[in-house]
This record gives sequence, structure tokens and C-alpha cells, in this order.
Amino acid sequence: MREKVLCGIKIFSLALVLLTASSVSLPQPAVAADLKIGFIDLQKAIAGTKDWKKSFTSFRNSFKKEKETIAKKEERLKKMLEDLNNKNFVLDPELKKAKAEKLNKEKVDFERYVQDKNAEFAKKEKEMTSKILEQMLEVLRKIGKEKKYTMILEQKALLFHDQGHDVTDLAIKTYDKTYK
Repeated sequence: MREKVLCGIKIFSLALVLLTASSVSLPQPAVAADLKIGFIDLQKAIAGTKDWKKSFTSFRNSFKKEKETIAKKEERLKKMLEDLNNKNFVLDPELKKAKAEKLNKEKVDFERYVQDKNAEFAKKEKEMTSKILEQMLEVLRKIGKEKKYTMILEQKALLFHDQGHDVTDLAIKTYDKTYK
């Protein structure tokens, strides 16, 4: 969190330095008066779009189904282990060894399956977010030009900002109109 704040302060400071350096002939108050800075909660803006809600509903449903499948496989493994433990003393040593090996193989396969599914869902979520983020950045550029903002900053990197210049809701509405 502290790193994000420091990064935001550095970016803001750099922007101010660049703006003042490019207009050396103007007095300082005139430069500050010309600044118009907007703020956005980018995560909220992305999650508020109709595209995200639609994609996330589908994603969540797929995740739920997969979670159920994983739970069934895990239950099957537990039953195999329970069966092996219950028959531990009555099984022939060779049969016991074979069952233990099969259980270990199933366990390794299960763990790989879970890892693969986690990686798959993480990739899907990243792709879904990246697409919407790209489009949201275009929307923010459009808003910046139309509303004559000098810059629009991510508000999570700031300690304080004027809520009157928050463009989050405007970005969501504009995005939904643009990407129907």
C-alpha cells in the first residue's frame, strides 16, 4: 500500500515538474490554475461495467462447476484413503502396497489437476480484465479530452483528492454506452 502511495506521489510530482518546466515563462499560479486533474477508482470502474458483470457471471458459474468437480474428486480420494486405512491390517501386503501406490498416484493427479485449473482460471480472469482495462483506458482518454483534464490519476495511489473530480461513475457510463 505504501509503495502505491509513494509511486502515485512520484508520478504526480513528476507531472507537475514537467508541466512547470514546459511553461517556464508563465508564473507558478497560472500553471496551477490551468491544471484540471481527474481521479478514478479503476478497479471499481472495471467491475461496474456491463461487460465485466456479464463476463464475471459466466466466469463464476464455470468456477462453481469446477469447484464441485474438485470436491467430488477430493471426496473420492478421502474414501480411498479411508478404505485403505480400514483394511490396513487385513490386506495382503502386496495388495496393500498396490492400493497405497494407486492412492498416491491419484493424489498426485488430483493435485496437478487442481493446479492446472487454478492456472486456467487465473489466465481467464487476466484475459477478461485486460480486455476491459484496455477499452477503459480508451474511454478515459476520451473523457480526458472532452472534459479538458490535464490528467486522470488512479485514486488508490493518493492520500487525498477532491471527490468533485472523481470520474469513476462517468467512466462506467461512457464505457457501457461505447461498448454495448
